[in-house]
Amino acid sequence: MCARVPFGLLVFLMALSSPRAVMAAPVPVRFVEGVAHGFLLLRNVDGALIATGDLLQRVGREGAVESRMVFRFDDGSVFDETVSFSQQRVFTMQTYHLSQRGRAFAEDTDISLARASGKYRVTNRSHKDKDAREKVIEGTLDLPADVYNGMALTVAKNLSKGARETVHIVAFTPEPRIIELDVAPSGEHKMLVGQLTKTATRYTFHPSLGGWLKLFATLFGRCRRTITSGSRPRTCRPSCASRGRSILRDRFGGSSSRAPAGLIRAVNRS
Repeated sequence: MCARVPFGLLVFLMALSSPRAVMAAPVPVRFVEGVAHGFLLLRNVDGALIATGDLLQRVGREGAVESRMVFRFDDGSVFDETVSFSQQRVFTMQTYHLSQRGRAFAEDTDISLARASGKYRVTNRSHKDKDAREKVIEGTLDLPADVYNGMALTVAKNLSKGARETVHIVAFTPEPRIIELDVAPSGEHKMLVGQLTKTATRYTFHPSLGGWLKLFATLFGRCRRTITSGSRPRTCRPSCASRGRSILRDRFGGSSSRAPAGLIRAVNRS
């Protein structure tokens, strides 16, 4: 049985977790992104295939890049994430949109975020109550220059060999919180690029909730472990974005502490 959290402590923690100014340093562009089409497989921690998808990337006017990742599940559920960003000397996220629909998720969710205005909008509807109304949360955020929702692997691909970086993401729970994301290399392994064997770097993504938020999350059983991602060859130029392990919902892995593994097979662009 879960212990009750005193109301006074809850209010205190919520006050400490309120948004505040954060330091930020955008990631420099080492490899320019372009048109790409990746073919994705999403597996749970036991290796069972649970979804297939696509990574579609195109370049718009003035060099802006739009990257869309879609997973489709057997029961008709859809995970659809789109991020647009500029790449003029540094990477800058411009807009972000995430839609999760279907019984594969605890609730239907739609999230949008825009850098120019700082505006965000979150809508969700629970599957537990058929008569539940759609909940809407709206507001504005002061976004750091290095907010990279949907761009974790783009960041990793542009780090120097052996380098690590700490950036920020906006976590919607569903209220938005700006948290740190540590991106660090965690080893190497062999992979095939066509018929060639290349040495690839494996990256680990560690979200940092901060001391008080971590306590708050632990009290409510919502803390997660570090997420291990897919990799890039270090002997050839990185091409289209690949995303390894992704958090969709606890049910896929059968465990609340591990994220399902997504095996990405991406087509290199010329």
